[in-house]
Amino acid sequence: MPLLRFFLFTFLLITCNGINCYAKPGAFSSKTDNELYNSKTDSISSFKNTKELQIVKQEKHERKLVVSLFVILVILLCILIFFVYENNELKRKNKQKDIKQKLQLNIINSGIDGQESERKKIASFLHDNVNSLLSSVGLHLNVFVAQNNIKSVEILKAKTILEEVHDRLRDMSHELIPTLLVRFGLVYALEDLCEKNSNSSIHFEFISNVSTEKRYNEKFEIKIYFIVTELFNNIIKHSGATEASIKINQTNSRLIITIKDNGKGFHTEKLSRGEGFGLNRIRARIKKLKGSFIIISKMIEKTGTSVKIKVPTV
Repeated sequence: MPLLRFFLFTFLLITCNGINCYAKPGAFSSKTDNELYNSKTDSISSFKNTKELQIVKQEKHERKLVVSLFVILVILLCILIFFVYENNELKRKNKQKDIKQKLQLNIINSGIDGQESERKKIASFLHDNVNSLLSSVGLHLNVFVAQNNIKSVEILKAKTILEEVHDRLRDMSHELIPTLLVRFGLVYALEDLCEKNSNSSIHFEFISNVSTEKRYNEKFEIKIYFIVTELFNNIIKHSGATEASIKINQTNSRLIITIKDNGKGFHTEKLSRGEGFGLNRIRARIKKLKGSFIIISKMIEKTGTSVKIKVPTV
């Protein structure tokens, strides 16, 4: 019995040990699986959190990008509005300037037209009426002296004064509207103007491919004549030139007049401001004729002044 109990106890002990031995790996495996599960769960959770953070960062970046683009667009729009406004302001100012210049030119042209009309009337009145009356008075006085055989100093003085008045009125009439211009035309009158203004100090050369017998519209001839007269006066008074020339060409229906001198020149900046030398009147006359003119002058090089006028013929 004791031996049987010993064997039974030993058998049970071995069996229990075997069971425990088999049971321990199972418990370890279960524990390992739980840890792996928990680790995987943590990894998945961490991955999800990382992904969510990335998404949040991406959304923030996109929002910043949208805001930046919006700000840039607003700035560009403001710049565009500013430039449009400035452009409109510039156009408005230029338009006002053009309107002002047109008004000034219209006023000047109205004055010029009025002056030319009055010049013609006064010249005609002096030449056709006053001078004729003075000539008639002189004729009657000569007849009276001859018939009565009078030799009086007073009458001789009266005749001398009468002749002087007649000559002065004739010169005044010619200055208002030159007789040569009215009778023989523009080209002939300009050639005569060169001869009259030439002297020991300055020589005016006349060059033309247009016949002196060529005639234009009377108002056209008067305007061109006084433009050239104004430019000649500028040369004589201001340039200090010793030589000057006028060249007249006609191409198709356009008259081209070039006036040059070898004087000291002047600053062309005055042209834009319309200062001096009667440039406003010259510009107004040419504008009235729908023409153009160019002035080239350099004081530094002392190459003189060149003026080119282009006008459609009438």
